Amino acid sequence: MVENHLSSAPIGVFDSGYGGLTILNEMKKKLPEYDFIYLGDNARTPYGTRSFDVVYEYTLQCVEYLFRQGCRLVILACNTASAKALRSIQQIDLKKWTPEHRVLGVIRPTVEVVADLTQSRHVGLLGTIGTVQSQSYPLEINKLYPDIVVTATACPMWVPLIENQEYNSLGADYFVQKYVDELFSKDDKIDTVILGCTHYPLLADKISKVLPKGVMLVSQGEYVAESLKKYLMRHTELDAYCSKNAKIRYLTTENEERFAQSASIFLQEKVRAERILLK
Repeated sequence: MVENHLSSAPIGVFDSGYGGLTILNEMKKKLPEYDFIYLGDNARTPYGTRSFDVVYEYTLQCVEYLFRQGCRLVILACNTASAKALRSIQQIDLKKWTPEHRVLGVIRPTVEVVADLTQSRHVGLLGTIGTVQSQSYPLEINKLYPDIVVTATACPMWVPLIENQEYNSLGADYFVQKYVDELFSKDDKIDTVILGCTHYPLLADKISKVLPKGVMLVSQGEYVAESLKKYLMRHTELDAYCSKNAKIRYLTTENEERFAQSASIFLQEKVRAERILLK
């Protein structure tokens, strides 16, 4: 694998669609001086219903594209990609690159804070079909905290509602109530609920309103951003490669105008995007 020697070394942020922009937003707040490249594989979204092999193949293509753009560090700001592709990329594919190249996910930083938040030791997960079926959250949580009971519910209608700008509709109210009720029908001792998809913060207000009293809602962005900040403080050799000009590029595999329009929903600001072709 030929490495692209570029003077700019931004942090790469990858998602199958737009949800990773909620993670990027928090990273911008925590690390405002850093450069970022956001890549959304919008032409092939959603990943949530795809097989492990396909998610791995697509994610690897996008990670290697970001490496070729000069990124030494790539964050999989996508729960499905983190669940289905991260381990293989870390254990197999990173060997093709220099040791300074790293790929991190969003599941571990979220898992690490759970024990401090739950009192009942019963935790709920709301995620895509792919994330729930992967069992990544229960496995990761129980590695660190074997006493915590994790109960999950898949919410297949939430991402389409958000990406079609229907997250403030009555239809969204119905499906929020439906999936929250389903989760608590499985375990009424849950006192902490993880939003296991980066799209879901756009529904956070609606979800909070229908959660039982006293239940805490965990949105990933701030925890992932704080974890990244601490990671760079620990890995000074990697941090030294990261360029710091407060610049952000937005890339998409779909139409750039369509991306920019939808991205503004997540970022609350206008952006300019570039369309790319993956090989």
